[in-house]
Order: sequence, then structure tokens, then C-alpha cells
Amino acid sequence: MSALEIFAIILGVLGIVGSILPGLPGPPLSWIGVLLVYFAGRNGDCEPVSSTFLLVWLAITTLVTVLDYVVPGWFAKKTGGHKEASWGAIIGLFAGIFLTPIGMVLGALLGAFIGELVFARQGAVESVKAALGAFVGFFCGTGIKLVAAGIMLFYILKFVF
Repeated sequence: MSALEIFAIILGVLGIVGSILPGLPGPPLSWIGVLLVYFAGRNGDCEPVSSTFLLVWLAITTLVTVLDYVVPGWFAKKTGGHKEASWGAIIGLFAGIFLTPIGMVLGALLGAFIGELVFARQGAVESVKAALGAFVGFFCGTGIKLVAAGIMLFYILKFVF
């Protein structure tokens, strides 16, 4: 196993972690892992990474990364929220990251609520609806990233082993 392949596996795993933790770009890290496998040029028992495969996953990675920023705001707007709810969810998630995964979830929900209530100057009922929308949107974006990073890790391992 070459150094490129080892780094590819590490980046694939970091891609999964980065899909959950904010501030770490999960799918792009996984794609770089696929790119490293491409450059490693394995010619053993497993099939090599094709340039078409690489470009398709670059497009998917780009789309998933863009969707991750768009989906929470879309869900918040669908439930009557504003961008303040989306930003509050992101800030709350960062604040809750130091507690536990439950802290991250509650931080995102509370952050969206506070963002809508205080900064968008909405009532409590509207703020709860917007917070739930931003919250659901955030988790949909996270789910999309996890699926993409997980599939790329699967292929990294398939191509390396």
C-alpha cells in the first residue's frame, strides 16, 4: 500500500467526520481521497479509478457542497423563517459542538429559534416553526453529505483493496 493510498483512506474517513462536524469540508476531503487513489494508479486486482469516475464525483461533490448551504435556508423559508434562523442554527451547532452530539442538535435548534426570535424579530410561534425548518434542513444537508462521503469512502476502499 502506497503513501497516497494511506492518505486517501485517511481523507475518506475525515470526509465522514467532516460531514457531521461543522468547519471541516466532508465531501471535498473524500473527493481528494478519490483523487489520490486516481494518482496512485493501482493496477492490481482492483479496477483503477477512471477520469470519468473522478469528474462525476467532482460534480456530485460540488452539488452536495452547494446544497449544504442552500437546503437549511430553503427549509427555513418553507416554514416561514428568515436567514437569521439558518445562521442561528449554524452558530448554535458550533456552540454545542463542545458538549456532545446532543449538544450540537440542541444548539442548532436553539440557535435557529433565537436567530428568528431576536434578530428577525418574529413571534415565538413563528420562531419555533422557523427553527424546526432550519433544523430539519440542516440535518437533511448533513445526511446528503454523509451519503456522498460514505459512498466515496466505499470506493476508496474498493479501489485500494
